[in-house]
Parts: sequence; C-alpha cells; structure tokens
Amino acid sequence: MITRTAFCLPFIQLLYASTVMPLYNQDFSISTYDVTSRSMYIKWTKVAGATSYGVTATPFMSSAQSAFAVFNPATIMGTVNTLLPNTNYTVTVDAMDKDGNSLAQAQTLQLTAPEVPIIEQAYSKLSSSITVEWTDVSGASGYQVIAQAGELFFDCLVTNSPGTVTGLQAATSYKIIVRSINSAGKSQPSPPKWATTVLAPPSVTVESSSSDSVSVRWQPVPSAFLYTVSVMRSDGSGSRLNQNTTTLSLNFTSLDPSTIYTIKVHAWDAKGTPGDDITYNQITRPLAPSDVQIAFNSGALESEFSVPGGESATNYTVLLYSGATTEASANCTMSASPCTISSLHCGIEYTVSLLATNDAGSTPSTRTWSLMSVPCAPSGISIVEENPGNLTVLWSSGNLSDYYVVFVKSDDGFEVHCNTTQSPCYFPAECGFMYFMSVFAYNKAGQSPLGELLNYTTAPCCPSDFSTAYVSSDTLEIVWSAVRGAEMYETKADDGTTVILCNDTATVCALSGLQCNTQYNVTVFSYSENRGSNTSCSSKYMKTAPCSPEITNITSVDTNTYMIHWDSQNYNAMHTVTVRGESRLWNCTSLGNSCTLESLPCGSMYMVSAVAFTAEGISLPSYSVPLETAPCCPINLSVVQVTQSVTNVSWSTASGAKTYTTMLESPRGQAKCHTQEEHCLMGCITCGTSYSVSMEAVSETGLMSQCSYHGYSSSACCPSGVKLYRLSNTGIRVTWRASAAPDNYTVNIYGTKGNFTCNPNSSFSYCDVTEIPCGDVYTVVVSPLSEENIQVSFCPQKIYSVTCSGSSLGMVIYRGKRSVT
Repeated sequence: MITRTAFCLPFIQLLYASTVMPLYNQDFSISTYDVTSRSMYIKWTKVAGATSYGVTATPFMSSAQSAFAVFNPATIMGTVNTLLPNTNYTVTVDAMDKDGNSLAQAQTLQLTAPEVPIIEQAYSKLSSSITVEWTDVSGASGYQVIAQAGELFFDCLVTNSPGTVTGLQAATSYKIIVRSINSAGKSQPSPPKWATTVLAPPSVTVESSSSDSVSVRWQPVPSAFLYTVSVMRSDGSGSRLNQNTTTLSLNFTSLDPSTIYTIKVHAWDAKGTPGDDITYNQITRPLAPSDVQIAFNSGALESEFSVPGGESATNYTVLLYSGATTEASANCTMSASPCTISSLHCGIEYTVSLLATNDAGSTPSTRTWSLMSVPCAPSGISIVEENPGNLTVLWSSGNLSDYYVVFVKSDDGFEVHCNTTQSPCYFPAECGFMYFMSVFAYNKAGQSPLGELLNYTTAPCCPSDFSTAYVSSDTLEIVWSAVRGAEMYETKADDGTTVILCNDTATVCALSGLQCNTQYNVTVFSYSENRGSNTSCSSKYMKTAPCSPEITNITSVDTNTYMIHWDSQNYNAMHTVTVRGESRLWNCTSLGNSCTLESLPCGSMYMVSAVAFTAEGISLPSYSVPLETAPCCPINLSVVQVTQSVTNVSWSTASGAKTYTTMLESPRGQAKCHTQEEHCLMGCITCGTSYSVSMEAVSETGLMSQCSYHGYSSSACCPSGVKLYRLSNTGIRVTWRASAAPDNYTVNIYGTKGNFTCNPNSSFSYCDVTEIPCGDVYTVVVSPLSEENIQVSFCPQKIYSVTCSGSSLGMVIYRGKRSVT
C-alpha cells in the first residue's frame, strides 16, 4: 500500500498530553495508545499476582454514562468503546486478584476524537486533483482528506471544508474519505464517496509561421472524444475564436502581426465532461521590414542601421553579404535603438538584408539594399629620388577607388599634398629632412583607412662654412655649423699620399698626426643613420703650421753679440729666435736661416729657441739650446799696499765668474794670485814701481773674460839708517838714508809727553825737532810721502830713550825697533 500526503492548506494540530496518576503501587502505570471518536486504546504495565485488569472510562465533570471493560491477566492493552466524541474522560485501570481485590490502580485524563464528518460532495476540475466538501464537526481543529485508488493513497490536511487532494492521476476513479482531527487524535473515517479525475490537458505545440497565423498541434489524450481550441488576444481586445475538432492540429489565420494571443486547449470524454485545459501565450511573427536607414562611418569602418517605424517588441537583424556567398559576413541586432556593425572591410560593396524577429520567429525583408565601403588603403607604395631634391611616390590601384590624395609631411611640420586619379605623384624635397608619406584612396563612401606610413630621409646637408679654429704643425681643428639631418660628421684630410679621417657627432674635429707645413684637401661629410654619408660635399685646401726649426749652431761675434744658425723645411716662413734669460727675453727675426742677437749681458745662462711663422700659424718651438755668455769683469777693483812688498787687491763681485786670476806686471816682474774670493794678497811687490793691473774672470764652465784696469804704482821705499841725535835739552835731529829716487819724507815722533812731526826739504836726509822734552821714550817713524802727500803707513818704527843727564847734548839711547801696527 502506498500513501501520499498533500498539504493543501495550513493545518495546526494541538495535542494535549494525558496525565497518568498512579493511586498506589508506584510501579503500576498506564498510557493512551490511540483515540477515536467512540473508543480509546489503553496500555498498562503488569502487576504481579493480578488475575484481571478492569478499565473504566468516566466522563469528566459530566453525568453521562461510564464505560467499563475487563481483560485477562495476559493482556496489557485494551479498548473502551461506546464513548462520546470530543469528550474528556477519566480513565481508571485496576489490577485485581482472583478475589476481586484491587492490587494496583492508575488513572489518566483523555479526550476523545471529534465526531465523524459526513461528505457532501466530491468532484474533479483538474486532472490531478479532487475537491471534497463536508459538514464541519464540533471540536475539530482540522481534517484529513484521503483519496484511494487501489493501493495508492493521497491525502491532505486542511483546517475546514473544502479540501483538495492533489497529485492524482487523470481520468482515474478514487474513493474519498474524511477524518476529523483534534488534539487527542483522529475520528473514524467518514462514509466514503467516489469521484473520478477529469481528462489530462493535451501536450500542445504552438507556433507562428507568419505574421498573421498561429498553428496549434497536440498529442492525443487517452479516453478523449473531442478537442476544443480557443484563441483570443491577450490584451482582451477582439473576439475569441473557438473551434472543436477530433484532429490533433488547427491553424488560425487572419491574425494581427506581432500580437500576443492566448490559446487554450482541452479534451472531452465520452460523457461530455471537459478535461483539464492548458493555456499557451503565442506572439505572431512581425511584419516584413520595408525600409532601413544606413549611416556609414568611413573613419571607423562601421555602419549604423535603423528601421523607420520599427516595432518596439521586435528585434531587427541586419545581415551583410559580400560577393557570391550565401552566408552573412556580418550582422547586428536592434530593437528601439539603432545597431552598429563594426570592423567592416574596405574595398567591398555589401548587400544588406533585414530580418524582423520576435519570440515567434523571423520575417525577412522582401528587398535588399546596397552598402558601399570605403576603398582599401593603396598598397605597394614606394618612393624614388631619381635626382636630389625630387621625390616620386608610386602605388598600386585598388577596388572602388575614385581618386587618390598623397600627403607628404616633413619633420618640421610643413605638409603638402597631391590629388590624382592615378599613380604617381611628384614632390620637391630638401636635404636633411625626414618626409612622412601616406596615400589615401577616396570614393563616395569616404576615405580609405590609413595604410602604409612611409618615411623617407633625404641625404643630410653638407657643411659649407667649415674653417680652421686652430692650426698647429700637426693638427688642424676644423669647426662648422650644424647642418640639418646630420647625426654624425666625417672629416677627411688628404695630402695626396695619406688620408686622415675623423668621425664625431660634434661640429668640431681635430685632425691630428698631420705633416707640418703641408697642404691638405679637407672635406667635411655629413652622415645620418638612415641615409649614410652625403658624398657630394665640397672640399677646401688647408695648410698646417710650419715645421719646427732646428738650431744647428751658435757663434760668438763679440762678448755680447751672438749669431744663431738653424735648419728649416719651411718655405717663405719668418723665423724668430728667442733668448730667455732669468728676467727678460731677447729676440731676433729673419726670413733666412740665421740671425744676430746683440747686447746680451755677460755672465748669464740663456736658453735659445726658434719658431717659424707663416700665414697658417706658428710652429712648435725648436728644442732649446743653452747659451752661456762669458763672465763679467768686476766693475770695481782696488789695490792697497799693505807692506812695502805686499799689496791687497780687492774687487766687486762679477756675474758669472767662478774664479779670478789677478796680475800686477812691471818691467821688474810680475805678481799674480788665483782665487775664488773677491780679494787676494800679492807679495814680491817692488816699492816705488808702476804696475799694470789685469784680471781673468773664469766661469764655472771655463769661459774666460780678460779684464784690464788702470795701472798701479807701489809706494816709495821706506828710508833706512834712521837715527836720533840730541841737539840740546829741547831739540833732537832725526837722520836717515834716502831711497834711490828723491822723495818727500815726513818724520813722526810719539812719546808720552807729546807727539811731534817734522817735514824736511826733499833734498835733505835729516830733520830737526825743537822743543821736545827730554826724559822720555820716543817712537820715531820716517815715511815717504806719495804724490798726493799721503804718508806711507807701513815704514818701521824705532824707539829711543832721551835722557836729561850727561853732557850738554844729553844722551839718546836706542831702545829697539817696532813693527808697524
């Protein structure tokens, strides 16, 4: 047996728990097993020694009759019948012995189920359900409706009448019963009624094959005798179309396009009972579109489509066909707003077809439209520069092209263009520019997409203002102004046998390692990475500075004049010789190979170098050659006689002199000294003799200068035989023996009592001194006088003691000789 429960309406069942009250013997208990409207099923536990059990049901707080039943000791559950529905009973169970005495007793309070309901009618309106109506009973909180067909059970719980059992099979007879329910349980089943479900709804297929028709088809329904189909607009306007048929399909025509229709179909059985129906909403197909508006965007290669007067519930699909193909190459769909097809191809004329579509299907347009795309970008673009300054642009023609425009833009922003119906176009060009070129094709639809973007770089311009910024014997520094288009420069110097190259990105280049005094053919080439070197640049002749001369000889003309000789490979060059001293320079200039330097100071060391000058520049100086002039003669020289035979010669410092050789010469002989000092003592001097004075000043390297000075005359000779005689108490005479030549003498007497001087006549050899005291020791010096009346200071001194005793002349005692201090 299979039972199915369907909950048709909300149902709440309130159950009241029974209260068990054992009166004595706590081990004895009872419980309610089941309750109906007229009976109760009571369970109890066994009691030892009990021979029977008595069950009594007494209405609670009512005078109604009680019910009683007795059961044997083997029974543990018993039924009490003939009870009142929906009534509370006190149920007592007694365990009794064989004598009828109660061994144990227990009580519980239990409510009976409501009264059994009576079914008024049961009927089916849907093939899957039966609706049941009954009279409600007192105390019922709900009802159970049960439908049974064979072993199949279906039920539902409801709170009141009616109740519908669902989930049933179509065209099937069911036994229907109803049970009332309260908190205690369910009543006994009601008296049954029989009801049969109606025929099942057909399985329908509905479609609209055109804008004014709907076709309805269905599967046969078992036990069906006739079918009814009704069609009407879903909005309620218009009339309903009803049609009965025994076939399985119908076609309804003359309907409105793009309109929703409600279709209902049900079957009839042989008794004329209508079966369950099925409702289907179907929209008719839209009308065939008659027009489309096309807006082509040539720049984006896309086209926008819109349908004038289009229906809002209808989608319109635009189909594009190209060539002979039957498949659309592109499409877009729209409803109220336009749609756009992007990524169209250039150079194609499309055929446009339109399809109106809704939920029912599609309706194609009865005509087509033409959509012309823009031409494709020209291909095979090439640029030719047959002659410098003239560019030719060529390309291949394409489909749908009416004319062409060639745009040429230089990198300085200047742009020109050319309109033509065929290739090629001609443009002027300048050096050092990069030209960007594009070719567009045009037709009525617009401009072709951007195709190849070519760039062409003309050869960089040639530097024309290059010149020398610096010239030396082996270097030419070339400078120039930057030229357009040049990324690098190559400077080339060619003397006919050797080529020197210099590459640099700067606008200056130093050509080094060149030959001096040489003419070079110099060219500055410009270079760019795109075009390489511009080999058409013109050249200029440039010459290096003269070669360095080589000093070959220096000859002395006199003590301060020298002639400098050199070798030179330079033609028509002016040479300048520079003599560099410690504090100044001396120069001489010549176009030849020698020049004379005068007035060079003596006693100096010089560095001599030479340079050559031409219009191109100045050579490097020659190697320096040292030049040493002879030492200078001392400017001041003096001869001082120290003794009668010794003189002291001294002189001032002489520049460049390291040693000195001084000579005094006379017919009687020569005196000579060699020293590094600025003085020397010379002996063997003869008194009263004239000497010539000369000197040799010698440098550290051995250069010698002969120096001559005024003659020197030695002093007169000192007299000999000096004696002292007493003339009187107050007078003495000094005598001497004179030298060979007559000279003037002076006599000096020094004592403690006074000093006395006597200047005799040059013809005398004595001198008298009066008024000289006696009794003293005197120092006596007799000295010759020079022509300048200068007394010679180195004559010897004699000491005499003059006493006052003795004869009238007194006494003079010689005490000895004293040297000159």
